[in-house]
Amino acid sequence: MTAHTTPQWLDAWTPEEGEARVRDLFAQAFGEATPGVWSAPGRVNLIGEHTDYNAGLCLPTALPHRTYAALRSRDDDVVRLVSAQAPGTVWEARLSEVAPGAVEGWGAYVTGVAWALSEAGHKISGFDAAVDSCVPFGAGLSSSAALEAAFAVALDAVAGLGLASSDAGRAVLVDACRRAENEIAGAPTGGLDQSASLRCGEGHALLLDFRPGLTSSESARQVPFDLASAGLTLLVVDTRAEHSHATGEYGTRRASCEEAAELLGVASLREVTDLGAAVDTLLLHDSTGVLVRRVRHVVREIERTAAFADLVGAGRVDEVGPLMVASHESLRDDYEVSCRELDLVVSAALDAGALGARMTGGGFGGSAIALVRVSDEERVAQAVADAFAAASLTPPAFLDAPPSAPAG
Repeated sequence: MTAHTTPQWLDAWTPEEGEARVRDLFAQAFGEATPGVWSAPGRVNLIGEHTDYNAGLCLPTALPHRTYAALRSRDDDVVRLVSAQAPGTVWEARLSEVAPGAVEGWGAYVTGVAWALSEAGHKISGFDAAVDSCVPFGAGLSSSAALEAAFAVALDAVAGLGLASSDAGRAVLVDACRRAENEIAGAPTGGLDQSASLRCGEGHALLLDFRPGLTSSESARQVPFDLASAGLTLLVVDTRAEHSHATGEYGTRRASCEEAAELLGVASLREVTDLGAAVDTLLLHDSTGVLVRRVRHVVREIERTAAFADLVGAGRVDEVGPLMVASHESLRDDYEVSCRELDLVVSAALDAGALGARMTGGGFGGSAIALVRVSDEERVAQAVADAFAAASLTPPAFLDAPPSAPAG
C-alpha cells in the first residue's frame, strides 16, 4: 500500500501581520514605544549554485516569506534584541565590543551589520529591536541574509544614510551584510543571499555577476520572470533536513575551488575558458579527481546560469527544465552537496510531471525547487509528500514562491 500524507503548506504573512507581530513583541520586551518596522525576504536561487565565491553568475528571486524587525535607536552603544524564535531571552551586547571572534549567538548577524557599517565610516548608535520571521529556518532559503538585510535597511533609515534609496547604495548594504556573515558570524558565504534579499525586484529574477571590479549596474541585472503568463509556478520544498552554512563542508568546497584556481594560475574559476585543458592540468596534481569535479561543476554551472537567464529573458521559461535537472545532477555528483532528501524531492517531482527540479542553496540539506504547471502543483506536492512518507522521512513543507519584493 502506498504511503499517503497531506502536504503541509507554509504561507507567507501579509505585511500587516508581520508588522503587528514585531510591534507586539517589541512592546512586551521594551515597553510601549513606537519603533519603526522594516522587513527583508528570504531567497530561492533558480540556478547558479556555489558560483558566487568563484566570481560566477547566479540567478535568485526573492521569496514572499520575510523577516520583520521593529527597531528603536538608542543614545548609547548598547544593543538589545528579542526574537519570537528565541522566546523569553534578551540578547545584549555593546557595539564597541563587536569584533571578529568576539560575538556569539544569533545576534552576531545583527550586530555584525552595525559593525560593518561602522567599519565603512558610518555612525551607528545602539538600538533595541524585536524580530519575527516566516522564512523557514535551516531550510537553505537564506533566513540569515533576511535577518541581516532587514537590519541593514533599518539601520540605514534610522542613521539617515540614504543607501537603500538606490541600487548602488543597496550594493553597499549588501557588502555590509556579507561582512557581517563572513567576519562576525563566521560563515564563508559569497554574497548571493544578501544581494537577493536587498536587490531583487518583484516579478523578476536577478542575474548577479560576481566578477570583481564591476559597478553595481554591471553586477546585477533584473530579468523578467513571468511564471503566471506561462501557466507555471515555482514550488519550493523544505526537506526539513537541517542545513547550516557555518559547517566545515561549505568551507571545504570553497577551499577546493581556491586551490584549483591557484593550480590553474587564475584569480578565480570564472577565468577558466578551456575546461578540457584545466582538467588535464589538475590531474597532474590531483590523483583523486576531487578538484576536477569541483571545477567541472563551477564552470558548467556558470554556463547553465547564463543559458537559463537568456531563456527566461526571452519569455521561454517553460524550456529551462533540463538546465535545472543538469544543475542538480552536477551538484549531486561533481560538487557532492546534495543528500538523500534533496534527491528524493527531485526524482519524485519529475516523476509527477514537473518540468524541472533541483536542489537550491548551499546544500547538505535545506530545500529543493520544482518548476511545475499551476494545474499540476497540488499533484506534484502530494507525490513528494508521499515519497517522503514511503521512505519514513520527516514530512517536508511546501512554499509557493512568486518572485517578490526586496528589503524595505
